[in-house]
Amino acid sequence: MDIETALKEAMAIDGAVGVALVDYESGMCLGTSGGGHGLDLEVAAAGNTEVVRAKMRTLESLAIDDEIEDILITLNRQYHIIRLLTRGGSQLFLYLALDRERSNLALARHTLRRIDGELGI
Repeated sequence: MDIETALKEAMAIDGAVGVALVDYESGMCLGTSGGGHGLDLEVAAAGNTEVVRAKMRTLESLAIDDEIEDILITLNRQYHIIRLLTRGGSQLFLYLALDRERSNLALARHTLRRIDGELGI
């Protein structure tokens, strides 16, 4: 699956507000879909890059020999899911913002896992 198709499938998740594929080495978006008023995906990508880097440093400091699957940020009206891609050595993540009232968190995580497995980069 290419990036455009992956982003379209993520936006098809119930409650999806915006999605981005982000390089957390640079903080740059490789692709976005959705967003708009109240959700600047470029700003969110850069900010969530710092979240990923901080969590990676914390795991290293604690000598935890494991990998991050995803990071969930829960807001009053939204869920933000950061799904690190599983390809060896990749420094990419999918960032998905969901409307809490219209989404199913478990299903969204399942769908992002499937997209991750099918995305060809």
